[in-house]
Amino acid sequence: MQGEATRGQDAPLAIIVMGVSGSGKSTLGRMLAAQLGCAFLEGDDFHSAENVAKMRASIPLTDEDRWPWLDRLGAASGEAATSDGLVVTACSALKRVYRERLAGAAHIPTVFVMLETNAQELTRRLGNRPGHYMPPSLLTSQLQTLEPPGADEAALILDSSEATAALCEQARNWIVRQGTKAG
Repeated sequence: MQGEATRGQDAPLAIIVMGVSGSGKSTLGRMLAAQLGCAFLEGDDFHSAENVAKMRASIPLTDEDRWPWLDRLGAASGEAATSDGLVVTACSALKRVYRERLAGAAHIPTVFVMLETNAQELTRRLGNRPGHYMPPSLLTSQLQTLEPPGADEAALILDSSEATAALCEQARNWIVRQGTKAG
């Protein structure tokens, strides 16, 4: 049923919409959460003030910067899904080890929906986000860090140049095919 997450006896599920900055993960995540009738968590909101200051200064985050952030976000995702059955979270989740850290901190089944597009389109999108603390100058660093999900990961890769509604439908259909009752 649209607009309602009917998880039944299924285990809670965390859905992480991932990708580099400007890929559209927050836009898709909000729409997907609305359609599934569940909470949406914005990964940017879980960064420390120190991480935000580094990014504002065009300094790429290190793994050591990211670990506490990933732990906070993963735990919050797990808590939300345990409480409500389902959660959608937006997070870059650029490396496999980051995705593993998120899932480990969530302590529940976690799946990923990756949005990808070309660098030119990402640069255009980032240029249209004035005031965001993630400057376009860090895009190259993110693209260099990105490890797309492997075939052995529970992940769907979508082309973010498609309309958000179409992406949402594809993601939702894939999630349902994964054996959940989301939808």
